[in-house]
Amino acid sequence: MKTVRRLIYGEVLASIALVAAGFLALFFFFDLVDELQYLGKTNGLPGALPTASDIYQVRHALVYVALLVPNHLYELLPISVLIGTIFVMARLAKSSEYTILRTSGLDPWRALKLLLSLGAVFVVVSFMVGDYLAPLSERTAQLLKARYRGTITVGQTGAWLKEKQAYNSYVANVKTLSSNNQMQGVQIFEFDNKGLVVSKMQAASAVFSEDDSWLLKDVSRIEFSLPANSATAAESPVQTAGINTSALDKFRWPTEISQEMVSVALLKPERMGTIDLFNYIRHLDANGQTAQRYEIEFWKKVFYPLSCLVMVILALPFAYLHFRSGGITAYVFTGVMVGISFFLLNNVFGYIGNLQNWQPWFAAAAPGIIYMTISLGAFGWLVLRR
Repeated sequence: MKTVRRLIYGEVLASIALVAAGFLALFFFFDLVDELQYLGKTNGLPGALPTASDIYQVRHALVYVALLVPNHLYELLPISVLIGTIFVMARLAKSSEYTILRTSGLDPWRALKLLLSLGAVFVVVSFMVGDYLAPLSERTAQLLKARYRGTITVGQTGAWLKEKQAYNSYVANVKTLSSNNQMQGVQIFEFDNKGLVVSKMQAASAVFSEDDSWLLKDVSRIEFSLPANSATAAESPVQTAGINTSALDKFRWPTEISQEMVSVALLKPERMGTIDLFNYIRHLDANGQTAQRYEIEFWKKVFYPLSCLVMVILALPFAYLHFRSGGITAYVFTGVMVGISFFLLNNVFGYIGNLQNWQPWFAAAAPGIIYMTISLGAFGWLVLRR
């Protein structure tokens, strides 16, 4: 059995590596072509003569595109596992090698066990790449690009974060994040326990401090004051509100909104690690904000690596097909289509679950459940019953 395991594992691993390398090379080329439009651009001050280090060059584009490779590997690994395994199983069946293995004692359940063991390895690889390597490389890539294109932002107004403190609640708006982790275009709204606006602060920039606070710079602070009771306000309309405006060079705002939370809010949730997503979901729940989108992405992070197991089960029936004269191109093409359909369905269910308010774990697990059912059905029909 060691010889059989060495034969199948060697063939499958080589095939998967070849398929993954081909996909990554293709995406690398597409990303590089997309970056050509930014070559020659600079992040220098208006009117200043840019130096060579301020210009976005080909080497910067190559580094940026290379940093996107781990994220592409995470997304394409289940498809690569499916196509590579289908190719090997179909080739072994066509050359009658698999028939010889069956007569040597490789029954369907033992073959399934062998492939599941190999799939478990790719589950671990997928989890490590998606949870540690891809988020780190994605953040590094965004910071590199921000150095030459300006800043990191999301949407038209940036990121909005909410925090409840002992007596008041705050809503912070960070428009952009620079390459040196400096927040720009910061607005902070303060509300009392009745939901009335107490103050508003605008700062040109802000930096994170080590003592759980933000250090705001060039601050404009507006304080709103109301009368002590509503009766006085009704009798004296002139005294209904007071506005005090002040300008400060620096202001320290105590908060538990960390640098990681701001980065999470400005990056796409699918680019985050599982721990970052979990902590950010807890922060949103604690402050009464909806976390449906992030919960779905969290559960997708949990279930997506397990799809490698689904793919190897789906590939096993191809070893039991009877091939006529000709190539196995049609079967490999079928594997490509199944892999692409899984990738599309995984994304579609995420959007549908967010719109229809489905349970986050169900929206994330539904594609895997569907394809697992198809895989077991094909295994039972083509392998066990025939």
